[in-house]
Amino acid sequence: MKTRFIAQAVVFIALGVALAPFTSFPVGIARINPTQHFINVMAAVLLGPWWAAGIAGVIAILRISMGVGTILAFPGGMIGALLAGLAFRFTRNIYLAALGEIVGTGIIAALVSGLWVAPVFMQKSMALSLLIASFLGSTIVGSAIGLIVLKALERTGVVSLARQSRSVS
Repeated sequence: MKTRFIAQAVVFIALGVALAPFTSFPVGIARINPTQHFINVMAAVLLGPWWAAGIAGVIAILRISMGVGTILAFPGGMIGALLAGLAFRFTRNIYLAALGEIVGTGIIAALVSGLWVAPVFMQKSMALSLLIASFLGSTIVGSAIGLIVLKALERTGVVSLARQSRSVS
């Protein structure tokens, strides 16, 4: 079971890193990336909260090292992934998982980024309204894509979301 989870995590990381140069673009001091939020929703539902947050963290490290991300990728990816995974774990509802990603990234991570990460680690400030708007836009697009892909995978029989009773996290 753990081997399958590790293999899926590696695929999500590879997908996030491979697509980042094409889907990441600057908004102020941040570089938003809707692909990250798509992967967060997928990983949260299929693997669980801790796996999703870990995948987001590894993708953040690799995006930063490639120059297609900033340090804001850590809160921007990991908080939403964790909330999405927890929402799915407790409700078994993919729409609430996507909402967890949107609230976690679009509001909580934007506040953490603007009030703590950017001033402390980047020595920069940014209007919170712009940061929240950019994070929300990115995560809404990515989360919607994640929902569409999950529903398509379920319809084709690749995954059965009703039978996933327990994630290994």
